[in-house]
Amino acid sequence: MDPVELFHQVAATVPAYRAFLAENNVNPAEITTFGDFERLPMTTKDTYTHRHALPDLCRDGVIGDMVAVSSGSTGEPSFWPRSASDERVIAARFEEVFRDSFAAREHRTLAVVCFALGTWVGGLFTINCCRHLAERGYPITVVAPGTDRREIARVLPELAPYFDQVVLLGYPPFLKNVIDTEDLPWAAWNVKLVTAGEVFSEEWRTLVAERAGMADPVRGIASLYGTADAGVLGNETTLSVEIRRFLSARPGIARELFGESRLPTLVQYDPEVRFFEEHQGTLLFSGDNGIPLIRYHIADEGGVIPYDRMLDFVRRHGFAPTAPSPERPFVYVFGRSHFTVSYYGANVYPENIAIGLEQPEVSGSVTGKFVMEVTEDSRHDRHLTVTVELMPGEKPADETAQAVGESILTQLLRLNSEFAAYVPPAQQMPFIRLREAGDPEYFPPGAKHRYTR
Repeated sequence: MDPVELFHQVAATVPAYRAFLAENNVNPAEITTFGDFERLPMTTKDTYTHRHALPDLCRDGVIGDMVAVSSGSTGEPSFWPRSASDERVIAARFEEVFRDSFAAREHRTLAVVCFALGTWVGGLFTINCCRHLAERGYPITVVAPGTDRREIARVLPELAPYFDQVVLLGYPPFLKNVIDTEDLPWAAWNVKLVTAGEVFSEEWRTLVAERAGMADPVRGIASLYGTADAGVLGNETTLSVEIRRFLSARPGIARELFGESRLPTLVQYDPEVRFFEEHQGTLLFSGDNGIPLIRYHIADEGGVIPYDRMLDFVRRHGFAPTAPSPERPFVYVFGRSHFTVSYYGANVYPENIAIGLEQPEVSGSVTGKFVMEVTEDSRHDRHLTVTVELMPGEKPADETAQAVGESILTQLLRLNSEFAAYVPPAQQMPFIRLREAGDPEYFPPGAKHRYTR
């Protein structure tokens, strides 16, 4: 993709972007080089998409043939038009996974869509992309039980025996929970997984592969990196998974590469259709979508690594990848910045938690300070955990923790429609940990408070 050429196309055809440039005193005719492009103002939800009418954000002021919805901290929806051409580009990411990791051209495949259905971004888009692969000649059949566990358990025994392999597509903790708790012959069905929405550990990949009876975790589980704003931006390849598994056992080398020892999602992307930049440890991207976006700040912490640099780096550290892969750049993603956490694919915001702590039934016992995080237990199951600071003189008590948890959950379900739709009811109640005022680990006096970990 030539980002300068894309810029001129968007400036000429998208009314909202023309207005945005005028507001920022940018003359499109003066943007002629990549250096000029890099100096363009970033776009964000607050400065761009939320400030303009939906038609004005689209080419020629015309909304596409489909609209998907995502919701933020208040439950107020964001609308993302799509078109068939958008789906074809994104279907290529699914195709790479199904072809190169799952050998789906040679095997009759049942694709089981376990993302939330309805207006939400993930489910219907995944169905459409899988059907695009069927149109391209892949022997793929799609069934879409969504997040209805009873329906998953009902359709799989009926359909799976007719296929060579079964691919479950959904959020990582949901798929693991289904495999762990549904008494089904997973190993007999040659199960594969396509995940999205959350970073998981390589220990998680290994454990889930074992429980599903997979012979090869590298070729059995693949993660997609996507956003509501632009669909799927990149995908794990066998090469990126091999590299990530090498780094997972070597946090010092991972820190040298990523700047942190924690392990991000590591995917490859197609520079012909997506253009990434780094900005202060976060990602910008440009792409032609239902809403074309230029230098859009998606608030994901991460960075970009060219293909040659990545291969040189791992070889210098003694690792020789064996998996074939396209010679495309890598993008790594730690997750959303701006203090959100991702849980079952839903963004959970500090504002949701704060309102729960401000309710009269609990506000007298707590200061309003808290830390939210997604923790993983010894079984590699994930939990939304909220550590809450008590008022001075208050001591932790089970009754207080129960009341705090119920208040937070009530407000989450009220305010955050993604949480209500994506997270299974049994996993919605947060784990509450109460700490005394001024706790040195979570609430040190005088320190700038961070609401997430």
